[in-house]
Amino acid sequence: MIVIMGIHIAPAGVADFHEVLTDHSRYWGERDLRSLHLLALVQEFGSTCLIARAEDGIRGYVFGFVTPDGTAYVHLIATRDDARGTGLGRRLYAAFAEAAERHGARQLKAITSIENTGSIAFHRSLGFDTRIVDDYNGPGRAMAVFHRDLPLNVSCP
Repeated sequence: MIVIMGIHIAPAGVADFHEVLTDHSRYWGERDLRSLHLLALVQEFGSTCLIARAEDGIRGYVFGFVTPDGTAYVHLIATRDDARGTGLGRRLYAAFAEAAERHGARQLKAITSIENTGSIAFHRSLGFDTRIVDDYNGPGRAMAVFHRDLPLNVSCP
């Protein structure tokens, strides 16, 4: 567990997963991404599915896993509406990268929609290479694909 400024970053449990879904709009606004939240990730890859908890609840989370080829894939990362701009996303990514390296990861990967300019800017600020891949998510569904080598050395406020 990592503790910084009253926020504890620790592996997510089933109750945490349900809390995130209950407060879904605080993390994702009007976008309904509940179908992307897979309890199986928390059940099977608990050490790389992390939550950032403060006294007032979960402020952010990252759900990901490490593939057999040593790629640490971030499936979802989100910060609660009142935690944005605090560096929490960077801290979550750093904690995920550390956990992934313990499982043999050598690189990071993530994807987002090409319309998600905030996510694209965030990943670029962390040193990810970004490329647009046509038909990545099916015919006519291009995605922004992010890659970078580990270690992830980011300054976290």
